Amino acid sequence: MRNLTIKQLRYLDALAQHGHFGRAANACAISQPALSMQIRDLEETLGTPLFERGARRVRLTGFGEEVSARAREILRSVDELSDLARAARDSLAGRLRIGIIPTVAPYLLPGIMAELSRRYGELDIRVRETLTARLIEELSEGRLDTAIVALPVSEPALAEIDLFAEEFVLVRPAGDADKPVPSAERLREMRLLLLEEGHCFRDQALSFCNMHAARPRELLDGSSLSTLVQMVGAGIGVTLIPEMAVPVETRSAAVSVARFAPPGPARRIGMIWRKSSPLAEQLHRVAKVVRHAATRPADKGGAS
Repeated sequence: MRNLTIKQLRYLDALAQHGHFGRAANACAISQPALSMQIRDLEETLGTPLFERGARRVRLTGFGEEVSARAREILRSVDELSDLARAARDSLAGRLRIGIIPTVAPYLLPGIMAELSRRYGELDIRVRETLTARLIEELSEGRLDTAIVALPVSEPALAEIDLFAEEFVLVRPAGDADKPVPSAERLREMRLLLLEEGHCFRDQALSFCNMHAARPRELLDGSSLSTLVQMVGAGIGVTLIPEMAVPVETRSAAVSVARFAPPGPARRIGMIWRKSSPLAEQLHRVAKVVRHAATRPADKGGAS
């Protein structure tokens, strides 16, 4: 049997993740024919197919699932060796894979990237934006080094560091600017626009309105905060958004912004990483940069 290569295992892992040769090749920054050839070579070496090829998607065979799981463990160990070497150098350089939730990424990421690039020019930052559950899974599997999420996540294997807290604001049509700010009880009677299932921000908003036990009279879902705000501007209902999103999302919509009387709805944003990560000390430094980028004075938008 020919020797397996780390490169082949990375290609296998990418194809298992994406289920599509084109997307996997893009993720690996190689051509699709090159990826296909490496996968074929790997299957020939092992003597059995790893994937079922379909017209639109490829799927792991039963044997492929076992090999993929072992490959992921090997790749994680290889990456940890690299992390150990970086930790020993006590410097922030090389690849840093950061995950971030969608209700934070558009508003915080530009400042984080600029600050990290300014302070640590040798960092090769890779960003992954997706929902919290997926970020935790990829972090646990070693696909990410750290993630910026809403706390707490309460995962025993993950370290959490608090970065900052922010309030939620009420976004309603511009014509409602002079109306009293509704209470949580009143919100339950209104047409409330929220992010679709899976977003932790949705759960936090529902918790404030005490809507977990009973479904509200009218609840509409959207795929992004931008969509929700534009729907409010069209007179469809009201929504809650995090304060960091106000300058970006309300500048081109016919809406007004109101703040709740304390104690209003809020969330804590933090960073998480594996407790076993050799990069823990370096990640604490990254956390300081993120906190600095998030707490710099900024235009809060036109609150009413």
